[in-house]
Amino acid sequence: MTSPSAHKAPSRAVGGMKFGDHLCLPYDNDLVRRSVLASFVADGLTAGEKIVYVSDGGEPDAVLDWLRAEPGAASADLDGAAADGRLVIVPAASAYLSTGRFDPDEVVAMFGNHLEMAMLQQHAGLRLTCEKTFSLRGWPGSERFAEFEEKIEAVFRSAPVNAMALCQYDTRWFGRRSLEHLLGVHESGNVRADDVYDDGVLRISPLFLPPGLSLHGTVEESTFQALAAALERLGERTDLLCLDLADVDFCDMAGLRVMLDARTSPRGRERQLMLREVPEPIVELIHAAGWGGMPGIHVEEA
Repeated sequence: MTSPSAHKAPSRAVGGMKFGDHLCLPYDNDLVRRSVLASFVADGLTAGEKIVYVSDGGEPDAVLDWLRAEPGAASADLDGAAADGRLVIVPAASAYLSTGRFDPDEVVAMFGNHLEMAMLQQHAGLRLTCEKTFSLRGWPGSERFAEFEEKIEAVFRSAPVNAMALCQYDTRWFGRRSLEHLLGVHESGNVRADDVYDDGVLRISPLFLPPGLSLHGTVEESTFQALAAALERLGERTDLLCLDLADVDFCDMAGLRVMLDARTSPRGRERQLMLREVPEPIVELIHAAGWGGMPGIHVEEA
């Protein structure tokens, strides 16, 4: 389970990251992680930035393979970027143990060298992302890992830099107390997958496990068409569709009808619909409309 502190921290869509950001990605399933990282890499290449990816979970070819498979990276020439040095994938041992032990000051200096090289190569800036499970391997000096994160945060806070950093934390591996501290170092908060829709009234975010959508804000006349379009784009990919309503402030009858219609896929196939964390006013609306016991719908009250 993801640490509670991961939920309390402010979050920003990965597409909204900018120079000077030192954000973290706490995750407990790889579908979320890969979606965020594919967008992070593709956005950087589109913007003319250099990407350095420090991998603890696979060799460079393996990282390239799963990046290619993600829809968010479909428009990026990943192979060309890897060949000409715009995308550099480095194993964690090579990045962090160049002197035989992990030294926070040496690693911070190394990242500074990457930025300097990116600017000399006339890139617009540097995007850095690192898998942080390496810190649990017991490598010499890794007991200073928290100090390293604090030093990186200080670099970003001290002066404007043409760089951004995204730290990947698999929350299934870290203890609660250490995770709370490490995530808390990132003062700007967490990053999330790009939203499907956001007009300031309703924000629609993707759900990965279970598949579906998370709704935030108001579902009414001005927004239910956007919700219908987002549901249609989900297509035929699942027999179970989840809509998380925990952050819905208001929903009218037309908006609720759009949700219930999602039981039928765009091609007419019936599927199970789960309405999760449903606020009490929406539960009352469901019962008032006589939709409480409809087959194929599971309502989980908040």
